Amino acid sequence: MAEEHQRNDGTLLQLVTFNISQEEFGVDILKVQEIIRIMEITKVPRAPEFVEGVINLRGKVIPIIDLRKRFGMASRGHDSQTRIIVIEINQMIVGFVVDSVSEVLRIPASTVEPPPSIMSGIESEYISGVGKLEDRLLILIDLDKLLSSEEQGVLGTV
Repeated sequence: MAEEHQRNDGTLLQLVTFNISQEEFGVDILKVQEIIRIMEITKVPRAPEFVEGVINLRGKVIPIIDLRKRFGMASRGHDSQTRIIVIEINQMIVGFVVDSVSEVLRIPASTVEPPPSIMSGIESEYISGVGKLEDRLLILIDLDKLLSSEEQGVLGTV
């Protein structure tokens, strides 16, 4: 397997993988600040629909986004597997609620293909590629495109 990594320039992507519904997603580990258990989320009046509210994390108020709602998937209650992935997007700290966090993976960049135009109801503009693993596909999210600059502006005021 080490030989396979050497064939195509040897670049490895380090990803934090998580699940939403039946889909598995990955984000660049360098953008992830931490992963925390679900905690009490304070609702914010007139926030966009996909914003669950805010949390106080060690004195910092962080907006929390429900990725199920962001991707247009049916919402569901939180359980013992639900996690908040704290991420930095364009110098702003936000938390994403996901069903569960799987693992940290290193995959060869050569196994990533461009996203198909439509993918399981998720607008492909958020997707940077699809990683082909031995027995599954991993949808790679482009965090910089996940929120429009307008939405980032709204979150900055939450």
